[in-house]
Amino acid sequence: MIAKPYLGDPNFERSVVLICEHSEDGAFGLVLNQSTGNILSDFFDDVHAGIPVGIGGPVEPHTLHFLHTRGDAVEDAIELMEGLYWSGNFEQIKTLVNTGVLKETDIRFFLGYSGWGEGQLEEEIREEVWVLTDARIDIVFQPDTGRIWQSVLRNLGGNYIIMANSPVDPRLN
Repeated sequence: MIAKPYLGDPNFERSVVLICEHSEDGAFGLVLNQSTGNILSDFFDDVHAGIPVGIGGPVEPHTLHFLHTRGDAVEDAIELMEGLYWSGNFEQIKTLVNTGVLKETDIRFFLGYSGWGEGQLEEEIREEVWVLTDARIDIVFQPDTGRIWQSVLRNLGGNYIIMANSPVDPRLN
């Protein structure tokens, strides 16, 4: 789902969120296009790869989450959609990253997550805070995360192209 411009919440301003789990109790997702400016090896001495770490959301910012394409090689991975997995055995992940089996094009790391309580996300959708679209693996692993928001909106076409080109501050338009 894609945040509409001028959302007013800095945690989700111009963000694209992959909803990983949704039930009557609430929702869990990861912001795909916010960077920490850090790489994985900044947090783990036993990891020797320069894979960027994003901000998954404002909830529990000291927890690490990851999305990847290798459910066949990672125990306890949870399939979100065909070819896309969340979580799994982190020791295996570190080994696969260190040996180059998992590359930046196969895995994304995030600090924190985005969470909504019971009915909260549904209310935001009714209020048209979010644009809904199907998840796509090419967007999840797009290397230029700074362009994900505009790219997804432009691909939707129509009025979304105008939205994608809107300035960050409408007073400057």
